[in-house]
Amino acid sequence: MNGKRKFRLGILGSGKGSNMVALADACVSGRIPCEIALVLSDVAEAGILARARERGIPARFIHPGGFRTKLDEASERAYCAALREAGVDLVVLAGLMRILKEEMLRAFPRRIINLHPALLPAFPGLEAWKQALEYGVKITGCTVHFVDQGIDTGPIIAQQAVPVWDDDTPETLHARIQQAEWELYPAAVAALAEGRIRAEGRRTTGWAGDSKKGKP
Repeated sequence: MNGKRKFRLGILGSGKGSNMVALADACVSGRIPCEIALVLSDVAEAGILARARERGIPARFIHPGGFRTKLDEASERAYCAALREAGVDLVVLAGLMRILKEEMLRAFPRRIINLHPALLPAFPGLEAWKQALEYGVKITGCTVHFVDQGIDTGPIIAQQAVPVWDDDTPETLHARIQQAEWELYPAAVAALAEGRIRAEGRRTTGWAGDSKKGKP
């Protein structure tokens, strides 16, 4: 950050926007030294856009192109241009259901992060809480990581554990993981904004968050 300028976040999402709301609330309360400069979505009617607009945050739909799981080249350029125009310091993925490719990664090197609902490298991909429950693990959680060209393969920034109870359903486990996400994501963003996270190859150092959250 230069002078009194706040660290600016650009948030990309496809769904309801609960993690965007957690970040927005943390910005307003001063828990993180940031402001949300822009929210973008690949879904025109996504809840994340409505929830951003309710809070007075600039929010736009940008068409993703013709692919189902990634942005096409023209769309990715449009996303990059919008984020650059907004002067974002960090691109935060909050439920974006698209794979980012080389142009975006080159435009924001080590400045794109994602939140995954499992303790990576376990259970990458979709519906990770269901994967964990079906596998029978006793502990799962959530992970904040840098984005690279793989699927949930980037260097890990922070993790928070969530126990799996014998009577859990996919819905109850997912709800408890989301509670952990709403704590972990703002804390990780704050650490990045304040320069407390250092990336050295695949390793990141400097995280001092609480990774042991259990049942109340």
